[in-house]
Amino acid sequence: MDSLNKPEIKCDSLWFVFNWDQILIRTENDRWEIPTREDLRLIGCEPERYQFLGELNGISCFSAEIRINDNLKNNMVFVGLRELFGKIEESLFWLAGKAIQIVNWDKTYQFCGQCGKSTETKVREFAKVCVDCGLTNYPRISPAIIVAVVKNDQILLAQSRRFTSKFYSVLAGFVEPGETLEECVIREVREESGIEVKNISYFGSQPWPFPNSLMVAFTAEYASGEIKIDEEEIVDAKWFSVKDLPQIPSSISIARKLIDWFIEKYK
Repeated sequence: MDSLNKPEIKCDSLWFVFNWDQILIRTENDRWEIPTREDLRLIGCEPERYQFLGELNGISCFSAEIRINDNLKNNMVFVGLRELFGKIEESLFWLAGKAIQIVNWDKTYQFCGQCGKSTETKVREFAKVCVDCGLTNYPRISPAIIVAVVKNDQILLAQSRRFTSKFYSVLAGFVEPGETLEECVIREVREESGIEVKNISYFGSQPWPFPNSLMVAFTAEYASGEIKIDEEEIVDAKWFSVKDLPQIPSSISIARKLIDWFIEKYK
C-alpha cells in the first residue's frame, strides 16, 4: 500500500474509525463492513483527526478517531477489533490493525515528550516532528518473540494468566533492550517454564495490533530441564502430543500457525 501521498477524499473511500479501542462498522444482513466516507456523512460523523493509510484494491483508506456518538444509526455500531476476525476480509482485518496503531500514535504524540511543544506530522511518512526542538517520533512497534518448543513428538504449551479463556498456547515475550531475538527466546522459555532450548530456527513474523507488537516466531528443540512455571505469568505448562492437544488459539494468530506446523509434522 502506498501511504505517502494524500489523495482526494472520495465518497467510496474506506474509513477505519475508532473510539478508544473500538472500531466503527456497518452491519447489513449479517454482514460486517468498513464504513465509507458517505456512510460517515449520513450519520453526521466528523473525525477529530485522520490519516491516510494507502490504497487497497484501488480504494483510498483512512484511519480516524471520533468522540463517542450515542446517536449512531444506519446500522452503525462500535465493536472490539478482535471481533472483526472472520466477519470481514482478512486484508481488511490486518489493515484495521494498522489503523488503530496509527490512530493511537497520532493521538499520543500531539506534543513533544522532550520539550512539551506542539508537533507536526511530517510529509510523506508517519512521523511527528517537534516544531521547537525537532525531536521526531515514529509509531511505536514493540518486538516480541513467540516460540514452539518441541521435545521428541511433544510440544510445550502454557496457559497464561492474561488469557480470558482457558486455552493453551506457545510461549511468548517481549524483547528487552540489548537482546537478540534468539537470546530472548532462550530467556523467555527459561523464565516462564524452566526449560532450556537449542537449535532455534526462524519461522515467520506477524504484526499484532494488541496493542502494537511485531511477533517474531521461532521453533526450538528441548535441551534440558523440568517444567517449573513462572507463577506470576503462567497458570500451567505441559508437554502435549498431537493426539492430546488442549484448547488452542484461533487461526488468526501466528501462535496457531506454529501449533499447526507441529501438528502437520508429528501427526
